[in-house]
Amino acid sequence: MVRDTRPWYLRHHPAVRKPENAGVRVLKGVAGILSLSLLGGMLVALGAAPVVGVTGVVAASTTGIFEELPEYLVVDRPNERNTIWAQSTAPGNVNGYTPIATVYLQNRQAVDYDQISPFAIAAAIDGEDHRFYEHNGVDANSVMRAVLGNFVKSGVDSGASTITMQLVKNLFVQRALEQPTGVLRDAAYEEATAQSFERKLAEMKYAIGLEKRYTKQEIITAYLNISFFGDNTYGIEAAAQRYYGRAAKDLTLEQAASLIAIVQYPGERGLDNPDNFAANQKRRDVILHAMYDVGSITKDERDAALALPVDASTLAPVEGGSGCVNAKVEARWFCDYVVKNIENFEALGATPVERLENWRQGGYDLYTTLDLDIQTNAHNQTNFWAPGNEPGFALGAATTSVEVGSGRVLTMAENKTFDDSSAGGGAGTSAVNYNTSYAYGGSSGFQSGSTYKLFTLVAWLQAGHKLSDTVDGSARTVQQSAFVDTCADSRGPWGGPYPFKNDSGGGGAMSVASATAGSVNGAFISMALKLDLCAIRAAAEALGVERADGDPLWTNPSSVLGTNQVTPLSMAGAYAAIAAGGVYCKPIVLDKVVTPDNLELPGQTRDCRQAIAPEIAAQASIALQAVMTGGTGSASNPGDGIPVLGKTGTTDDSIQTWIVTSTTRVATAVWVGNTVGEFPLAQYVYADVAGNQLRHRIMAATLAVIDGKYGGGGLP
Repeated sequence: MVRDTRPWYLRHHPAVRKPENAGVRVLKGVAGILSLSLLGGMLVALGAAPVVGVTGVVAASTTGIFEELPEYLVVDRPNERNTIWAQSTAPGNVNGYTPIATVYLQNRQAVDYDQISPFAIAAAIDGEDHRFYEHNGVDANSVMRAVLGNFVKSGVDSGASTITMQLVKNLFVQRALEQPTGVLRDAAYEEATAQSFERKLAEMKYAIGLEKRYTKQEIITAYLNISFFGDNTYGIEAAAQRYYGRAAKDLTLEQAASLIAIVQYPGERGLDNPDNFAANQKRRDVILHAMYDVGSITKDERDAALALPVDASTLAPVEGGSGCVNAKVEARWFCDYVVKNIENFEALGATPVERLENWRQGGYDLYTTLDLDIQTNAHNQTNFWAPGNEPGFALGAATTSVEVGSGRVLTMAENKTFDDSSAGGGAGTSAVNYNTSYAYGGSSGFQSGSTYKLFTLVAWLQAGHKLSDTVDGSARTVQQSAFVDTCADSRGPWGGPYPFKNDSGGGGAMSVASATAGSVNGAFISMALKLDLCAIRAAAEALGVERADGDPLWTNPSSVLGTNQVTPLSMAGAYAAIAAGGVYCKPIVLDKVVTPDNLELPGQTRDCRQAIAPEIAAQASIALQAVMTGGTGSASNPGDGIPVLGKTGTTDDSIQTWIVTSTTRVATAVWVGNTVGEFPLAQYVYADVAGNQLRHRIMAATLAVIDGKYGGGGLP
């Protein structure tokens, strides 16, 4: 058997049925003889039959057949697309936001009756069911003619389905497509679309029930919202956007007729395939004539529409697709992080399971914290100074920013193009988010280098020591057994020698403030020897630092110099806390949610706490400001007059390089390094800049734009 490799939405909307053999047609002929009498009885029983001779016995027996069916169907809310929004002041923004991605199982945006062009409503009614306003769900005269025709043909080819009956069928198809597995989906779909008299009879009863429960306006609106228009496009609004780049309310006559021409045979008449244009135009013209015949349009309107071809010149297709792989390119990594956080968004439901199910059902607008005014620049700088397709080694880079005092994530950039498709995107693409943890992006993190020294500094100050204290900054070998580590989960006791060097080559007696500005390893080892390694870890944890793999932060002696594999996002959050006077805010990405019912709900609640004492944060801030005004971070300072604190980090042999900064408004972390392997960045040159200096080019250019929008005041 040859496997059908078409997308599921095409397999479940076949344009042409397979021809049946003679035996099957004979059996259907026999069924037709029986069903003709049953149909007549059913129409009488349901009050939908014309005046024809049908015996009471047949009517009574048919009524019994349908007693098991419910009286009516409920028109469920169909699957819709979700839209993710970001902040933007660029032209075209909607109240300060612009869409960055749509995520859906079915590309649909349900709209109300008054949001649909009158031409589309008339085209559907005049082209599909011109007695729509006269019948009660079943057009009895058409049904009887169809049954007689089917009897003569010994099959079920002509259905005489009204719009209400088509809605019934589409409701069952929709429920079939929502089944959790392929086996259940296929079985339910086959049942919903079976070419049998039994299914037709059931459709008729359900259609009459729908007409009792809903108004004609509600029925035609539901029909236009649920119908399939090809290319995984559902509903008149999504179809209008997909093929004409406009809203359904703005459809012209010929556009509306061309879309309605699709619904019966989307595989043959869909506008996503140029081979279908002729068939679509033929059906469109039939609909236009039908609209004129019943008086919905004038002769001039009809003739003007008929004169227009269905071809590339009259279409304005908008290519798109579901998921973050089809999002705005500069926002794809942030989009992926948002989607991976869906189960944490309380506005979507009471439990993680309910939130995921509601997201799958769709119809939500997520208004996020991402600021495209600064994100686009961060994306451009990260990708220019750290090319994602570098052939010599696995060069990676990430830039992320959080708002001080709230934790709102403002930027998230990476030097790879996001692509989580099964085929992958080739060189320069990835599905691993370097900014986040393994649980939310697949990254195992990167050694933090000297950016981790902040937490030794905090623990030093918490222990009552001062920035002015003098320590030994010499490179040397110390015994690991000399370190104190009281953490219950420590991997110690530590033993053996621990040799280390100073990257700058300096040493000797120096103040803690000077050691911080110069990032002197020896000084921080001296400080750690007077502290508890567990206290250093506690300082890092209090400020929100996390290992990307989810394990507790390591407390081995070398961790003082930054051997924990951490995330840029958590490091940005930690430095933001110093600028906020010791108040740490957990990173959040969602400002507000608009539900499918147009109800506005709050996004993620700000989760802030006093992580360290304000006076400790102030002392750390003083030391970190010196890093940016004459220390190792000076090259990252844009020199725009906005006070900034920060810390650099470089691992052994410059395998990984960092710079983390914060103003009073925004904290930013930049990492540039190896994603695989250990190529020394100091030996790499790009655009006449040494590899271990690329982080500064990214940070300085990123900070300049951030400061231009957000500004900043005096640091603690």
